[in-house]
Amino acid sequence: MAPSRATTRLAATALRRVAAQQPQCHSLRTPLLRRSFYHSYDHPPPPGAFSAAEQAILSAAYRHVPEHGFTAHTLSLGARDAGYLDISTNLLPEGPFSLIRYHLVTQREALAPQSETIFGAEGGEGERLQVPEKVEQLTWERLLGNQDVNHRWQEALAIMAQPTHVPSSLRELAALADEIYFLAGDSSVDPSWYTKRGSLSVIYASSELFMTNDRSPGYGETRAFLQRRLHETSRVGKGLGSIGQWIGFTASAGVNVLRSKGVRI
Repeated sequence: MAPSRATTRLAATALRRVAAQQPQCHSLRTPLLRRSFYHSYDHPPPPGAFSAAEQAILSAAYRHVPEHGFTAHTLSLGARDAGYLDISTNLLPEGPFSLIRYHLVTQREALAPQSETIFGAEGGEGERLQVPEKVEQLTWERLLGNQDVNHRWQEALAIMAQPTHVPSSLRELAALADEIYFLAGDSSVDPSWYTKRGSLSVIYASSELFMTNDRSPGYGETRAFLQRRLHETSRVGKGLGSIGQWIGFTASAGVNVLRSKGVRI
């Protein structure tokens, strides 16, 4: 079934926001968001996403997330554990969203060393895998990074959906999709560069939401959902004539499947 005009328009708008970050690196006002969203071989890597004090508080607070969630109380506990006063959480003006973004950034950055473990050294068995196969494995590996906080992730999604945090959330989602394709060895330079990353962003977001309601052993249903979505998008994408249609199909189909699982969206 073709996606509704509203769904297609919404998906296309989201993709344009993602594409606006590619491939130029713009300076951002907020010092926490200085990392570029594409990989360059001609420029040195950007500075870290967090200052030393932020890193200390957030890493300590993160250990409390499974019990206390992504909350201001969790940040206060982290400040104490790191040897700071509770008021030191003022160093994190985004509040609990800072803790969410810490999770997003650290899990994304962990993919590079994990990919070496998954695919082996250069010239090994991983070299025989095609880009789509590597994309599926890397995306699944990233989803597994949510295991310890999965029971708290719907709370995180509610915070990320707040208007003030949507731009940062979309930028991090775009960075994740780019990281996965980069590590998978994608070398496309045509318009598919955008469509592949845009569709993966939608697929990942829907799989992440699906996972919060998955009670199957080892999140087997989530992996099956991810594999179906990647296969369907690859197959149907070849017959769709525009970026908006492609991403619209992905968004519409993903929403329909999630609704069938009882997710209220």
